[in-house]
Amino acid sequence: MADESGNTSCGGTGILWFLAGLGIGTAVGVLYAPKPGYETRESLRRGAEEGRDVMQERARRYREQAQQWAERGKEALAEQKENLRSAFDAGRRAYREATETPDPESDISNA
Repeated sequence: MADESGNTSCGGTGILWFLAGLGIGTAVGVLYAPKPGYETRESLRRGAEEGRDVMQERARRYREQAQQWAERGKEALAEQKENLRSAFDAGRRAYREATETPDPESDISNA
């Protein structure tokens, strides 16, 4: 609003809007204000305990999974070791048979 001198003023309406805004801001501040110190500490403690419990459960599951993988690895290694031993024994038998048995072609050339 402007008066005859060109100055603007809030008048009574501006003060009402200011007070209404102040009241609404105060109400919102009260509704969304943080909890008192004790309640905040309790909330943080409960959250930390829940987080700890979740992490302990995950760690337990990961440990079990790692143990299962280790057992499977041991079994696979034992199987590979047995396969290698069998192949080695077969090769050794084949070598012995080849060196102990005379070659038929060598007998023909000597005759």
